[in-house]
Parts: sequence; structure tokens; C-alpha cells
Amino acid sequence: MLTKNTQMNRDQIEMIALEQVVPANHLVRKIEAAIDFSFIYSLVQDMYSSERGRPSIDPVVLIKMAFIQYTFGIRSMRQTIAEIETNMAYRWFLGFGFYDKVPHFSTFGKNYERRFKDTDLFEQIFYRILKEASEKKLISSEHVFIDSTHVKASANKRKFEKKVVRKESKVYETRLQEEINKDRDDHGKKPFPPDKFEKEELKEIKESTTDPESGYYVKDERTKQFAYSFHAASDRNGFVLGAIVTPGNIHDSVIFEPLLEKVIEKHGKPEAVAADAGYKTPAIAQFVIENDMTPALPYTRPRTKDGYMKKHEYIYDEYYDCYICPQGQILKYATTTKNGKRQYFSNPFECQNCPLLSECTQSKEHKKLIERHVWEHYIEEADHLRHTQENKSIYARRKETIERVFADAKEKHGMRWTTLRGLKKIVHASDAYFCCHELEKDGQLDVERSRIGVIIVKGRSKFCSYEQKSNKKASEWAHSNAFCLQSETTSNGCLFVMWRK
Repeated sequence: MLTKNTQMNRDQIEMIALEQVVPANHLVRKIEAAIDFSFIYSLVQDMYSSERGRPSIDPVVLIKMAFIQYTFGIRSMRQTIAEIETNMAYRWFLGFGFYDKVPHFSTFGKNYERRFKDTDLFEQIFYRILKEASEKKLISSEHVFIDSTHVKASANKRKFEKKVVRKESKVYETRLQEEINKDRDDHGKKPFPPDKFEKEELKEIKESTTDPESGYYVKDERTKQFAYSFHAASDRNGFVLGAIVTPGNIHDSVIFEPLLEKVIEKHGKPEAVAADAGYKTPAIAQFVIENDMTPALPYTRPRTKDGYMKKHEYIYDEYYDCYICPQGQILKYATTTKNGKRQYFSNPFECQNCPLLSECTQSKEHKKLIERHVWEHYIEEADHLRHTQENKSIYARRKETIERVFADAKEKHGMRWTTLRGLKKIVHASDAYFCCHELEKDGQLDVERSRIGVIIVKGRSKFCSYEQKSNKKASEWAHSNAFCLQSETTSNGCLFVMWRK
């Protein structure tokens, strides 16, 4: 039956508290319960005068406004303020009542420019939230997952200037140079002088006239844009342990070591590090293995041209330091280049009549060249570890951890592109987003832990919430007070019960 609402209650006066209209399971309640935000006052104390000026807007309110923006994927602070004015949950989160005046959208911008811009405030907040999560035993840093994603910059890809700049030196350059000279010395070659490595290398780049600090990123023929790269490391529970932001034209592998060192400094050395094929380089494999960590890296296809024999078809003899081709001919060591590549050449007189010559080399001199990095054996060790069941299970969790972090950032929190310009602002934005991510994870896991428990009778568990004297009492308690998810008696007589309130 069609029913028409004839009563208009819009003007009806009611007595109601803001606490009553915010749902109990709303995300802002979980975030508010996850951490006490009063620690922010001590971080910003030196940014405010204790004697001069008018009373300021509460700095916790300003930070929470930014958290609302990034948590709920609101595109700008202006729109965030408009949402706060009408959204009761946001007002509750900020501690406002129905009639409290919401700050003007420019208030945050002015405070940012005058107080927060040249500080690491958001990074300090990020690590404080992470510390709180660690104290709650929510973080598990035994396995670290590293990846990066590109965020489109607020810059027109057609407005740029071409510039010639110096190539950046790599973080591992010094130890690679030492390894190269040691390798040359072992082979009876003269070590390279220092000026051989110090020769300046130049490259041409495209610099945006709109946002010069962004980098021109080329993924394929269809994806060319100015962007920033967000490099992050997460644990197996999806908590971000550290992050670095760079221009989009910086390769992922260049930032791997600084990022992992930051994680080690804050959380200790992990047992294993998982990363995708972009990080499968000799330098990264060497760094991870030499620091007593296990690399979990994927299979990568050979980069040989179609129709030619793959490198793995040539057998490397470690004892004699040579390669043996499928026809049994030996490729002898010739030299080690300044790039860290050992070069092995075949004998052209033996190769010129070889039946596999057309599948082996295009050299007019009938000479086959194979290059082997001085750290190639670390890559081979990583490939051997790839086949272990443990490494397979670790690598498989990437899609549930770091890839999920970036997927949520893009789909739910508006991080596909940015309206900000300048690396410093992007860094602060990334810190603010990851703060929100940690708070969201923290709040959700707190709720789940309050709803799910484990009982082990006549035994112990690190998740044990209750202990009963007998299997019968434990079983009765679980079934009468909770919805039993699993109940099992183990071989040693312990009853394992998982329950949900």
C-alpha cells in the first residue's frame, strides 16, 4: 500500500546529544579509541607563543581535520570543512557540538605555512602512532614487504623544459667500487684509479614548468606523466613501517636501501624482505643477504632476444671461472668493467663453424660475449631460495600487505593524483595519509581483538584470554557466553576454543 508522509518533523525541537547520533561502529569512533591525541600538544608546543597573540585554534583539531580529509578521501580542505559542517560524526571526532563554529578552510593552510611547513610534525605523529600499535603487539616486523606506487602530480605533461643534469650516485656505489677493484686484483688486473669512477655522467630529463620537483614517469607508450613515487614498507599485518617520497623518475631499486635502513633503525632487522621484480638487482640481493636477511624475490624472465639461446643455457664453472657453451666450448674471463660486469669471450676460431652460431651471437667476428656481475652469485642464491616453501608463502603475502596498502590509498583515499605541488608538501601529505592508515588498522584490530578470543585449557597461548580448570567448564563457558567459532581437543589433552562475542 502506498503511504505518504504527511508529517513534516524538520522543525520539531528535540533534546539529543551528539554522542547518540554517531553509530557505534563508525570509523571515527575506532580511530578515537585507538590513540590519545593529546601527545600532539607536546610536539607543537614550540610552534606557539605562550605569551603573545590571540587564543589559537586547538592544534589537535587542525591535525584531526587533516586526518578526516585523508581518511575519507576528500579532495581539498575547503571541501573537508564543508563536510564537517554537516557531518555529525566528523563534528564528534573533532569534539565539536551542534552549534560550535567550524574553522574557516584557510585556517589550516595558514597554520601549515606559518608553523608546520618546515617541520617533521606529521612524521613524528606517524611514528608515535606506530609506537602505540607496537606496544599493543599489533605489529609483526619479522617479514617486511617493500613496494612503490606513482601518484600523478598536479602538472601538465606537455609543459616542460629539457635539461641536462648530473646522474645521481647510487647508495651502494662505494662498496661496489671496492668489490670491482678487489675482483680485478684477484684476476691479475690493475685496479681502477679513483678518478675512473668519479667521472661525471650526465643525462637529459624533462622538468615540469608547473611543478619542477616532480619527475617525468614513463610506464608505457600510453602512460607518460609527471608524478611522485611513494615508496613504503609494511609488515605482514599491513602496518606501514616506513615511507619515502621521491620524484617519479627515480627508480624503485635506488630507494630500497635507505627505506630498509629506516625500517631497521625503527623496528629492528627483519628475518625476510619481500619485493617485486623491480627490486631484483645484484646490489639489493647482496645488501639483503650480507645483512643476514632472506630475500623473497620473484622469477624474472630472461632478457634475451627471441631466437637466441638464453644465458642459463651457458653453464658457469665457478672453480675455473669460465662459461661453457652448449657445444662444450669455453668462454674465458677477459676483464671486469667499471660497471661491475665480468666479461667472458669465446674463441672466434672455434665458433665460426659452430652449427649453433646463428642462435648464439650476432657478432661479425664470431665472438660470443657473456657478462656476469660481480654480485651475480647473490641473485643466484635468491633464485634458489625462491623455490623454498617458506619464501613462496612470504612472497604470496605481498598482495595482502603492501599492495593492499596502495590499493586502498588509490581507491578509498584519493591518492591516484595530488592537487599539491612541491616535494615537501607531498611528503607531509604522505605522512598524513599513512597516519590515517595506521589509525584505521589500529582501530579495526582493537575491535576485532575485543570480539575474538582464544581459550586453551591445561596449556598456554600468547592470545589466551581465559583459563578454565576443566575442558567441560571451558566448553560450557564458550557456548553459553559466546558464539563458538572453533572447538578442538589436541593430542596433549588441551581444549582449543575460538569464540566471538
